[in-house]
Amino acid sequence: MKVEFYRHNIGEVEKERVVKALDSIFLTTGDIVYEFEQKLAQYLQVERSVALMSCTAALHLSLLALDIGPGDEVITTPMTFIATANSILHAGATPVFVDVEPETGNLDVNRVEAAITEKTKAIMPVHLYGHMCDMLALRTLANKYNLKIIEDAAHCLEGIRDGFHPGQLGDAACFSFYATKSITCGEGGAVGVNSSDMAEKLRKLALHGMSRSAADRYHGQYKHWDMELLGWKYNLNNIQAAMLTPQLELANDRLAQREKICQKYEAAFKEVEGIDFPKVLAGTKSARHLFTIWVDPQLRDQFMSEIASRGVSVAVNYRAVHLLSYYKETYNFEPGRFPEAERIGNSTITLPLYNRLTDEEVDYVIATVKSVVSKNYSGVS
Repeated sequence: MKVEFYRHNIGEVEKERVVKALDSIFLTTGDIVYEFEQKLAQYLQVERSVALMSCTAALHLSLLALDIGPGDEVITTPMTFIATANSILHAGATPVFVDVEPETGNLDVNRVEAAITEKTKAIMPVHLYGHMCDMLALRTLANKYNLKIIEDAAHCLEGIRDGFHPGQLGDAACFSFYATKSITCGEGGAVGVNSSDMAEKLRKLALHGMSRSAADRYHGQYKHWDMELLGWKYNLNNIQAAMLTPQLELANDRLAQREKICQKYEAAFKEVEGIDFPKVLAGTKSARHLFTIWVDPQLRDQFMSEIASRGVSVAVNYRAVHLLSYYKETYNFEPGRFPEAERIGNSTITLPLYNRLTDEEVDYVIATVKSVVSKNYSGVS
């Protein structure tokens, strides 16, 4: 059997909406984007959202909108995709890494305060795999030191912790609609905020700093525009947004399906020697974006090769950022600096997790992983 690592949920409804967008006047940012932004804000229970071309763009512009740049430090996690730390560099600021919780892989809030300096201006937590960080504790800490919080919620559209969605306690929450996300338009992102002023600033930053979009300029009589600040070209278009709204409406139902798959994985692997996995803490509703297992680091690559040879596609999410060549060479990081992040990065195998997985495929993934680990595991801890 062949089990793909991921298959998207794009169906006939999304295709019909794209055709309708193609038949409309505006292909770029317009009413279809604005409709999606409104529905996303309602879903997240935040005041506003701004749709963009990627989560990376969302992180970058959120930093700029909060006046974070050269000379500033932003505390974040080394257990994430490179876009998190890269966005801080793109803004001209410096990422300051803090190690992660051993159970979840999320930023360890108990270690954050010790990393705060007079240069610290923000904290950028990552809701890894869809499991939210302890935002109540982070908000308390941020208030104490007058810091901003920009949530990397690329994995966590559907997540809830302590009754709060991403974006409700942070100053900005950034989302991804990349090809493998729970709702997707191939490439895309958004920012959720509780400030109309920040939303308008984000919108201008996403479109060269212009005061009006094309749809605003050409709707009715032509309206002059001005360049009010230096911006970028990060705006989402109507064609992409047309795909997103129907998927958003199904997000909770699809999460429930992924939750069943994850529970099946957890039940199957719970008692298998040599396999561990991240925990979902009490009071947390995980968005279940990824399901990873942790195995012996010395055997991880061998396991991956054998699992793949049996038709199950796997990946690594993620290697610790500080030990990737650019960060290691630029900041002189050495192994051992952030041991929990390194342990997770060296032991992780990401298994298939998506709504189109059949029961037969899930059973085959479980049987394959158990067989490979049991065959190769020899009690090495």
